[in-house]
Amino acid sequence: MSSHGRRHRVAVLALDGAYAFEMGIPPRIFGAAEDAEGRPLYDVVVCTVDGRPVRTDAGFQVTVEHGPEALAEADTVVIPPTERLCGGTDEGLLPGPLAAALARVRPGTRWVSFCTASYVLAAAGLLDGRPATTHWKEADHFRRTFPRVAVDEDVLFVDDGDILTAAGVGAGVDLCLHLLRRDHGSAVAHRVARFCVVPPWREGGQAQYIERPVPEPTLATTAATRAWALERLQEPLPLGELAAHARMSLRTFTRRFQEEVGMPPGRWLTAQRIELARQLLESSDLPVDVVAHRAGFGTGNSLRQHMRAVLGVSPAAYRKTFTAATGGYSRPVTSAS
Repeated sequence: MSSHGRRHRVAVLALDGAYAFEMGIPPRIFGAAEDAEGRPLYDVVVCTVDGRPVRTDAGFQVTVEHGPEALAEADTVVIPPTERLCGGTDEGLLPGPLAAALARVRPGTRWVSFCTASYVLAAAGLLDGRPATTHWKEADHFRRTFPRVAVDEDVLFVDDGDILTAAGVGAGVDLCLHLLRRDHGSAVAHRVARFCVVPPWREGGQAQYIERPVPEPTLATTAATRAWALERLQEPLPLGELAAHARMSLRTFTRRFQEEVGMPPGRWLTAQRIELARQLLESSDLPVDVVAHRAGFGTGNSLRQHMRAVLGVSPAAYRKTFTAATGGYSRPVTSAS
């Protein structure tokens, strides 16, 4: 629920030349989110700066039901990217109609951009002195255009509390699922991910682009070993055991894992264990030591250290945020941590 006692309203601002795929992500992800009784958790509307239809990159127009007035009622504003940077210019300036539309957004509203829509937020002055990401291909240009923004092109998304930026396309899905987890917990996000048939969670700090050749079809992969490990997270799972399961040498397994996942096996295991611990903390009243054991951290102290390093909170503090029926994890988290 929003602070107004109604469902949280998400307004998707479709600009002329919008990428159709990214424009459809918020209605798909947020629109599928329901509570335990099957009631929708969000109202999602699509609007334009003047209420008129807009072109898409896919060769068709989109007719919307809302104009810029929808922005004034939004709790979260999502801006998908367009064919042109900054909604029509690349000099770091907002077109007049777009600036007027954004001026309707209430203070305290959460801002979200996908891909190069970060240009819009930066041109509006919202990213000055703050971390953000954009598509890796435009990172150098973005940095020159907006030198006051701490842009990081090496992550999928950045969560800076009330402003979140995603790298593009699939990262927009990751960011929306991340917001579901922040707002309503892992169970809701996982239900939506399963319904939409997408991965339930990718770490925001995962590299958005890894330059590598397409593997040969006959080349052995680490996928089966990753699935095997996910069923045994409470066990030690040393690197040698993972490599043996994959029937590879230690060196080959480590290299192949990095190529396929974008991070070393140890870091991946820690991330999966933290995710499991979060689910257990949200959905059970198990003691912290038991949660730590089931998630593979061994002791409560080890779990506390890892959660503080990644999330900045203790297990007890994290669990406390979900004790209220409508509670959610709202602490700002910078995904590049």
